[in-house]
Amino acid sequence: MSDLAVLVAGAGLQGIAAVHFLLARPEVARVWVADPRADALTALQERYPSPKLRPLRADASDAAALAPAWDDPVAVVIGLTPPAVRLALAREAVARGVHYVDASYPLPEFTALGQQAARQGVALLPEAGLDPGLDLVLSRVLLEGLERVRLWRVFGAGIPEPAAATPPLHYKISWTFAGVLAAYRRPARIVQHGRAVDIPADALFRAEHCFRYTVPDLAELEAYPNGDVTRYLARLGLHEVCTAGRYSLRWPGHCALWRAWVELGFLDPEPVTVDGARVAPARFLQALLEPRLRYAPHERDIALVRVEVEGETQGRPVRRAAQILDYRDLDTGLLAMQRTVGFTAAAAALLLATGRVRARGLLSPLQHLPPGPLLEALAPYGIHAQWEGVPGV
Repeated sequence: MSDLAVLVAGAGLQGIAAVHFLLARPEVARVWVADPRADALTALQERYPSPKLRPLRADASDAAALAPAWDDPVAVVIGLTPPAVRLALAREAVARGVHYVDASYPLPEFTALGQQAARQGVALLPEAGLDPGLDLVLSRVLLEGLERVRLWRVFGAGIPEPAAATPPLHYKISWTFAGVLAAYRRPARIVQHGRAVDIPADALFRAEHCFRYTVPDLAELEAYPNGDVTRYLARLGLHEVCTAGRYSLRWPGHCALWRAWVELGFLDPEPVTVDGARVAPARFLQALLEPRLRYAPHERDIALVRVEVEGETQGRPVRRAAQILDYRDLDTGLLAMQRTVGFTAAAAALLLATGRVRARGLLSPLQHLPPGPLLEALAPYGIHAQWEGVPGV
């Protein structure tokens, strides 16, 4: 009988989904959930009255507060928390010789921490979510066997289904809204005509950087740049790519609206004085909109990742694509974003904890997560990849 214990840090949207996944796995004996909010832990216990569940009221950046989980001992930690907490948690996990997984881009400090993890014989695996995460796993399959790669584009989306995409924004929250607004202030880098193009944070939504894109089995959406694609190209040694980019997708009209708000300063982090009080415009916008952009219990969201590659093999042109399209499960209430992020992080954590991923140090789904076992773990939940032009898939 398995004695595997897992620690999930954060009982928010993605943490709930990770717990849902882990409690159903026979190889998992105990699921510790750390969160400083007593009400969140109580709600989790009421939702999942399982003897496997171990709620722990604690700030995940406080190593002493996590002592019951460390002493269990847990085999792997899943960090679904804000960046500052992630770093402290990852450092503590590595110091204790425990695998660490999260669903966000790697922090700058992870490079040195990965070297320590290798010495400790454990893995540090960020980017194990939807985007980044499943996009990189799909890319690994699509790029296999290509002698030259000319194009690599990744599209990700977390949007309401058409019936829930109500005016005026046609957008609702399936992720931390603070994280969404932070991404709207993050510069991007793409490759056009073989050259890297830097896009400043205040230019993401300008017309020259946005375009319409039709997603099979869905609709025509609007794409805007998201993050730096060149660091992935460098990691793969892809030096001849003519066109590459990572893009987020929204319903049409999103870019024009947010361009206006960006240019008017609504996303600025620096406070302004209002009636003697100092208020950051971005913080005001978050507080104003967040309560108005929540999904009703009957409304579904869509989580999407689509990857396209073009290149050559044996002198012949090749075009391949892959797509994962998921909708909210109204029976469980879990949003598609929760499912594709939380389930993926939990599945990746179990691949580490059970020895199916043996690499150590700082890892990436692009190189170290086996696509077959990961996608097989998601399949029972109706999360499937659709492949185009990939032999044998």
